[in-house]
Amino acid sequence: MVNLKTELCGITLKNPVIAASGCFGFGQEFSQYVNLSELGGIALKALTVEKRLGNPSPRIAETPSGILNAVGLQNPGVDYFLAEEMPKLKDLDTVLFANVAGSTIDEYCQALDKLNDAPVDFIELNISCPNVSEGGASFGMYPQAVTEIVTNCKAVCKKPMFVKLSPNTADISATAIAAQYAGADGISLINTLKGMAIDVYKQRPILANITGGLSGPAIMPVALSMVYSVAQVIDIPIIGMGGISSGEDAAAFMLAGASAVMVGTMNLVYPDATMRVIKGLKEYSDKMGIKNIADIIGQLKTK
Repeated sequence: MVNLKTELCGITLKNPVIAASGCFGFGQEFSQYVNLSELGGIALKALTVEKRLGNPSPRIAETPSGILNAVGLQNPGVDYFLAEEMPKLKDLDTVLFANVAGSTIDEYCQALDKLNDAPVDFIELNISCPNVSEGGASFGMYPQAVTEIVTNCKAVCKKPMFVKLSPNTADISATAIAAQYAGADGISLINTLKGMAIDVYKQRPILANITGGLSGPAIMPVALSMVYSVAQVIDIPIIGMGGISSGEDAAAFMLAGASAVMVGTMNLVYPDATMRVIKGLKEYSDKMGIKNIADIIGQLKTK
């Protein structure tokens, strides 16, 4: 039997499969389909310092091999989460990531300060959000902006902090390097790709927000390429994501350089998608004679 344990920042995960933020709620929503304690980890739904209602509907549209979403970070706010949702999670035997978002650096820092004493293991800093003080451009688009937000957040955050990078940038390696040197403990990538869908009969965008984030199997080749590129230039751990639906997909990300993976959109297709990926990773390892899954991290053969 393969040993599926992997390590992130000195914390051991029982396996490298983590439920991705935004597609798994606060975990309990999937508890009738998945034994949550069998997961390597859960990345909780994004939290902002204040409650957010999100964007108007329609805000999800199916596309070939994926979905577009423009949910708009709907969430009950950090205080509600700590009072009502955190108590339901504290006894789970799995690693928890609190995903933090905001519209200003101060909002990020306020949310992080509230989460410092919460029983979560990691912070996942979502810097794909629009920076309202800079005209709406994503915090994660430019290395200088990445440096500024990560430096400020790291000064407040008491937990290992993974920075979730946007693929909607000219150079993903440059933003990853900026995040590392600003103090990030790890990198999550990729977030969704900007996309659009049009109803040609109504002659209108399908999403009320006009554009949204593309996720699902359609983006996996892009995600793999970016994980591989970033793994060549940083020396902090990477959590890879983007269209993972099988054990083989998870193995591909680990070979490209990821120490763990997140499963997102496929949870909306198969509520037990995370369990399927874990099972598939075991089967892949058995076929390949792999004794420790961590041994394949970054071992892609290119020559």
